[in-house]
Amino acid sequence: MPRPARLAASAFLARRCSARLRRDLASMASRTAPIVAGPWLGEVGFELLYWVPFLRWCAEAVNLDPARLIVMSRGGTGSWYRPFASRYVDVFDQVSPEIFREQHDVRTRELGEQKQTRVTAFDRELIESAMHRLHQREWSLLHPSRMYEVLNPYWWGHQSSDWVNQHTRYALLPAPDRVGVTDMPSRYAAVKFYFNDCFPPTTQNRAFARDVLRTLAQRGPVIALSTGLNIDDHGGLQVEEQGVRHLPEGIDPALNLHVQSTIVAHARTFVGTYGGFSYMAPFYGVQSQAFYSDPDGFSQKHLHMAWSAFEMLGRRQMLTVRDAAAGAAVLDQTWAVDA
Repeated sequence: MPRPARLAASAFLARRCSARLRRDLASMASRTAPIVAGPWLGEVGFELLYWVPFLRWCAEAVNLDPARLIVMSRGGTGSWYRPFASRYVDVFDQVSPEIFREQHDVRTRELGEQKQTRVTAFDRELIESAMHRLHQREWSLLHPSRMYEVLNPYWWGHQSSDWVNQHTRYALLPAPDRVGVTDMPSRYAAVKFYFNDCFPPTTQNRAFARDVLRTLAQRGPVIALSTGLNIDDHGGLQVEEQGVRHLPEGIDPALNLHVQSTIVAHARTFVGTYGGFSYMAPFYGVQSQAFYSDPDGFSQKHLHMAWSAFEMLGRRQMLTVRDAAAGAAVLDQTWAVDA
């Protein structure tokens, strides 16, 4: 089929999908039962850049009472969904990290990717377990697959970023409380290096991460966001350098993202691998410096969408993305403990 015809067909199907979602949202809102949004089991970057703004738009589209929306995610991310969702349940209150990781691998094998493009048996088990604990017998389900269905045309290159903006509402994140996070310096850099497709585990990348930590530690306190938890692909690279503080061992999985969010939200700057965590800082109004070594290892569409979102929030300059080949010397020189 010629490309113009394919794009026209895709646009037609996209509009139908969007209209169906709007009808379903209106139907859910008209009932008295709560709406369960989730469970979100995927990447931090997609959660921050797409899922949270998508749910904010959904709630706004039907003028939903925040008490009606129950968000289910993992790691204590409830603050990300306020004020449009006042109730939050955590996946790690339902299953252990070992089962979570096992099911993560099962989903990847079954679906061919991490993305939750359909409702799985594990999704249903998590929701039923959480609703049983809440003594809730009825609910409507707003699963992440609905977001993927609607936003796919942008990721496929059939629609512009305007299509995403029609189904999302971007906003700065409220700073989380400091429950479980104590004794933080008044000024510090938050760092998270981990290996992914654009920053693979090469000798050069390991040396670069060490050089960055050493350089930052010379300027002031550094907190490395390495949790030691084997629950996804963002555990963090453990690098021992003088002046670098690490998160305590044995961190509660149900609080791990809450702790990391709190540290990022109160940092002077964030430095790390380009990916989901590099998006977190600008949503808190914190400068983010992200690095990659393989330019073919990430989608330019997500980076474009991130810059577009931050520009709408007046934070376009908060995210800088650079090639690690330039070395630690390219680190932003504006931050130092005595600045």
